[in-house]
Amino acid sequence: MTTPAPDARPEGSEAHPRFAEALRELGLDELTHRIRRFPDATRTAAEAAAALGCELSEICKSLIFAADGVPVLVLMDGASRVDLELVREALGADKVTRARADVVRETTGYAIGGVPPFGHRTQTRVLADRSLLEHEVVWAAAGTPYTVFPMRPKDLVVHAGATLVDVRERTS
Repeated sequence: MTTPAPDARPEGSEAHPRFAEALRELGLDELTHRIRRFPDATRTAAEAAAALGCELSEICKSLIFAADGVPVLVLMDGASRVDLELVREALGADKVTRARADVVRETTGYAIGGVPPFGHRTQTRVLADRSLLEHEVVWAAAGTPYTVFPMRPKDLVVHAGATLVDVRERTS
């Protein structure tokens, strides 16, 4: 028998409480009924896509980076990688690096693998890659490594307070 991860919620309480509260504050209560909980973790975009039976690009990754030491959230489709140089340019920063796990939890209130696109502990600048808009619906983490929710990408960008940018790593 496996022990659930510390952020896992018991059956019946699908979203992380902070995320559920954010949904209420944003007037998105109806989304609480659309949250899907899986018995196995959906920490990675590949795990989430496999569990949902959707395309990898239909997953919205919520990634925290440090731009000149200040946390910034980047929303990216699950099939793509973030180009740090493009993020640096978009922010006018000198240096952008991936944030450490403790910074992610301190900034968002969630563990890596369960970070939702909004409902964070602190107000953070948000960038959303335009690739998300290629889909009618995307799936994002609902605050735990076991839960996801669907949302139209345009609505997700608005509720996350994101700026649309092109920060997807280009393949040659």
